[in-house]
Amino acid sequence: MYDLDKSSHSVYSLHYHLVLVVKYRRDVFTEEMKNFMRGAVEGFTENYGVEIERLEADGDHVHILFKSKPSTDLTKFINTLKGSTARRIRNEYHDEIKDKLWGDSFWTDSYCLISTGQVSLDTLTEYVENQREEPPDDQ
Repeated sequence: MYDLDKSSHSVYSLHYHLVLVVKYRRDVFTEEMKNFMRGAVEGFTENYGVEIERLEADGDHVHILFKSKPSTDLTKFINTLKGSTARRIRNEYHDEIKDKLWGDSFWTDSYCLISTGQVSLDTLTEYVENQREEPPDDQ
């Protein structure tokens, strides 16, 4: 049913969908910047026990599908990801974005993080509900 990861004391499947939005929803991402972003993100994920499964960007936001370990501090990972990618993109593409973004900000202060799974919530609910032990018919 599940594609599970294992560590010495646990078995788990932790998948997430992260959405980061460019400050002021400015349309700044070019194809080149999207590829640069992929490299910037993959450069430090291993330190956090994170594996990027998919990263796609539109002009003003990025979707990142990733899996993590139970020990991953998600808030620290996301804040590091936002800070690191913002600095690298601003340094590399300063001339292209200086008219659209000002100050030191690149991302909005907030983010959207959604836990995902390998099955739908309805399927999981049905599975859990069916774990109830039914009494034998002869009682």
